Amino acid sequence: MKASTTLTVRLTPQLKRRLDRLAKATKRSKSFLTMNAIESFVELNEWQVQAIQDGIKSADAGHLIEHEQIEAWVSTWGTKHETEPPR
Repeated sequence: MKASTTLTVRLTPQLKRRLDRLAKATKRSKSFLTMNAIESFVELNEWQVQAIQDGIKSADAGHLIEHEQIEAWVSTWGTKHETEPPR
């Protein structure tokens, strides 16, 4: 088992009841479910923040794609002639 630490979280009464029901239905502890939810949230947001930072660095370095190229590419989505993204 991984080492852990304690964090106090305030929940609305409605969310607490929903968490209670989910814990009972899944036979998991509320702590387990909460830790998994927070871990998923943090991983997603870390990825998004990193992707945004990488995009800003790329744009600052001059690696940009013209709006018209993106527009042309997006217009092919869902068609038989869908194209690869511009580079």
